[in-house]
Amino acid sequence: MRKYRILVATHKGLVPPDDVSDFSESRIDDFRTERDVLRALRRSGHDARIIGIAEHLTLLRDTIDEFRPHVVFNLLDEFQGIVQHDHYVVAYLELLKQRYTGCNPRGMLLSRDKVLTKRVLASLGVATPAFRVFPFGRRYRAPARATFPLFVKSATEDASLGISQASLVDDLRGLRERVQFIHDEVQSDALVEEYVDGRELYVGVLGNTRLTTLPPWELDFGALASARARIATRKVKWDRNYQRRHRIKTARARELSRAQRDTLSRVAKRTFRALGMSGYARMDFRLRSDGRLYLLEANANPNLSRGEDLADSAKAAGIGYTTLVNRIVRLGLDYLPEWRLFEP
Repeated sequence: MRKYRILVATHKGLVPPDDVSDFSESRIDDFRTERDVLRALRRSGHDARIIGIAEHLTLLRDTIDEFRPHVVFNLLDEFQGIVQHDHYVVAYLELLKQRYTGCNPRGMLLSRDKVLTKRVLASLGVATPAFRVFPFGRRYRAPARATFPLFVKSATEDASLGISQASLVDDLRGLRERVQFIHDEVQSDALVEEYVDGRELYVGVLGNTRLTTLPPWELDFGALASARARIATRKVKWDRNYQRRHRIKTARARELSRAQRDTLSRVAKRTFRALGMSGYARMDFRLRSDGRLYLLEANANPNLSRGEDLADSAKAAGIGYTTLVNRIVRLGLDYLPEWRLFEP
């Protein structure tokens, strides 16, 4: 592979130090993705530099002007503390006519809006849980009819922010309390969905126009006591001690029929295209015991750390971590935004 100048863009507080010998595992987790990606790029011989972006984009522009990277490896998942604003940074890169990795602004905007995603997919016949939105800043109105249990989460935040065992509610009182919690603590619209009991499956997608899906990955809830407790809370996803205590892990999904694997791949690709995504993504599904499949969320630019779902599923497909990082670089270089149509 050709060697490139690559600028890794992340948050100011996530630039990894050169020496982590005195850091705890949990502290390293904060910047693990940045560290893993940077090491993979340098191992491949690229001239890789990393910058941390805070409240303004001046440093980004100045560094691009001075370093003249072939591509910006985008690891930002928010800007100025607002998750929905990460696509503004990518749009800024497009205005600078700068190539970048990962999803384009339109795909990021659509997939970040869980309600809009569900409406787009419903128009295509993709099964998603029935839902209702309780807007932030408006007075709560109890639904005239509701079938419990219901699952309450933020309509915009990711990484399971605001999700806990209390997100699953059994009555109108619990619904009101949890909606109020999302409004007060997360300060976003509350998305209330029918609860789909079943297996939690993840499918990675790589590509721009020609798409590849990775082997289905499954979240094993281990020793969690009941099926109702088997939801991907923030603790389940990110708390290492909690994972060890309950023997929670992710692994290649077993005992799926050929038809089920084909359906997962087809729906993942269809969702990727419907939302105008590019680069790489992860689609989250629930598979009920009766075989019915529901798409839960589409995640642009998912976690790229070694040992996480996307990297592990790529490894199962014969794509090692360094190869995966370089493939994402290549996809960024090959992506064709509108401004490239006018390149000489």
